[in-house]
Amino acid sequence: MHNLRRFLTVSTSVLALAVLSGCPTPNPPASSNKVVVLGYNDLGMHCMNEDFSEIMILPPYNTLHAQVIERRGEEPRILQSGVTVSYTIPGNTTSSDKTNFWDYVEDLFGVSVDPDVGLTGNGLSGTMVPTGTNDWVATGIPVTPVMDNDDLNPYPLATITVNRSGEDVATTQAVVPVSWEISCNLCHATDASDGQADASVAMDILTDHDRLHSTTLASQTPVACMECHAQAPLGTTGDPSLSHAMHGAHASRMAAANLQVDCYACHPGQVTQCLRDVHYANGMTCVDCHGDMTDVADPSRQPWADEPRCDDCHNKSGFEFEQPGTLYRDSKGHHGVHCAACHGSPHAITPSVEDADNVQAIALQGHAGTIDTCTVCHTQRPDDHFDHRLDDDGDEDEDDKLLVSALQ
Repeated sequence: MHNLRRFLTVSTSVLALAVLSGCPTPNPPASSNKVVVLGYNDLGMHCMNEDFSEIMILPPYNTLHAQVIERRGEEPRILQSGVTVSYTIPGNTTSSDKTNFWDYVEDLFGVSVDPDVGLTGNGLSGTMVPTGTNDWVATGIPVTPVMDNDDLNPYPLATITVNRSGEDVATTQAVVPVSWEISCNLCHATDASDGQADASVAMDILTDHDRLHSTTLASQTPVACMECHAQAPLGTTGDPSLSHAMHGAHASRMAAANLQVDCYACHPGQVTQCLRDVHYANGMTCVDCHGDMTDVADPSRQPWADEPRCDDCHNKSGFEFEQPGTLYRDSKGHHGVHCAACHGSPHAITPSVEDADNVQAIALQGHAGTIDTCTVCHTQRPDDHFDHRLDDDGDEDEDDKLLVSALQ
């Protein structure tokens, strides 16, 4: 199965995609053809707990971006106002009946949140807001990996719609990845050795922590790891960070789990396999870019900031990849177009072995992979050579004018 998944050829036909995968045929662009919207996620996978009654690593919290481009000849324009950008997640419209997060959110975060509303006030549908950096965003979407029909799906598709003056002028579909396949049960037992009732996996973790670190977490449930450990996604501080503590504590123990990829014990997962992009299809694994668990545990390494860069491996004369000091997920090229808008989210850089990741590109240009067809954004193919960099003058107002074909 592992090898089959790697080498499965992604169809470049919309009909073939639908037939082979069982996925619905992608929605076509809006008929006005004046505007195009590109959707993308800030991460290749958002992880969350399924059960929050005893321990929380991460809450339901997905972040969806969209870049809206007015199609013109030589100078398309990135729209940052004058339109309304909204999102829905068809077939995944509720979450409060799929997880007990809302029963414990006040204990964990000290705030009261209505069912199906996330920590930033956004729900499973709503309006995106401009970021000020050329795109639109909805943060904290509380989506789970369970569809309304109870199917498990870590790659649900959101529909993004752009409305101008009461008319829908563009639409697209983009994955909102989420998984709770954090397999602590690979090592943490649920059987009680003292003759008492069987413990949960979470309680086994807490009692192990109490034994090793002289804490009393087992009597303080629900426990949030962020209370003591720094977690960059949640903006908390503490030493050691959760990343350093978890990777350091488990690096020497993972052999017992006998996994083909150790990372999939926690970074979902053996079924989800969040690394699913063109790098994976070419035989790469997590450690090729991130190093092994001991490397990640290095206290001199800053979690969520010291990440591999595209130009660590890719080099082409005249091309700029990420901007200095900027992560891929925040970088731009081609005069203001976000890298992820054309190439896909981290760990899902297209073409992906997951059909859902390829839906947007196929709908916009007829084939999977990088958005590399000039007329997706230009009304006619430019005469100029493709420019894979931000404008040298750094003026984003000027940068807005010129738009995309993309790197072949």
